[in-house]
Amino acid sequence: MPQNKKQIYIVDDDTSVCRALSVLLSTYGFIVSVFTTAEEFFRLVPDSDLGCLILDIHMPGMDGWETQRRLLESGASRPVIIMSADKNGGLAERAAKAGAIGFLQKPFNDLALIDLIKAAFKINKKY
Repeated sequence: MPQNKKQIYIVDDDTSVCRALSVLLSTYGFIVSVFTTAEEFFRLVPDSDLGCLILDIHMPGMDGWETQRRLLESGASRPVIIMSADKNGGLAERAAKAGAIGFLQKPFNDLALIDLIKAAFKINKKY
């Protein structure tokens, strides 16, 4: 991966969200990989691969909370941004407690996502 291009992983069962985020993030120069299930993500992306994960909470199979728990247990140091369309209060706090670097309520402002991604890469010293 060229040094100026950073990897973003998107895990969301909504293909339209994946497509929109992929287009958006590609225009900002990120390399984007999309997965519609957490199981597919874990099968194809080794824990050692660098990148920022944008993770939906509500998905069939392994949900976002379980995915985040598994990432932490594996020792992966990949920063995670959790997103959800759920209007339930307290999700941002729960995401922070789960180790995510940020939470976004869908629909969200594009620049809010970009700012969180930039913060994630500043926090992760491997970039």
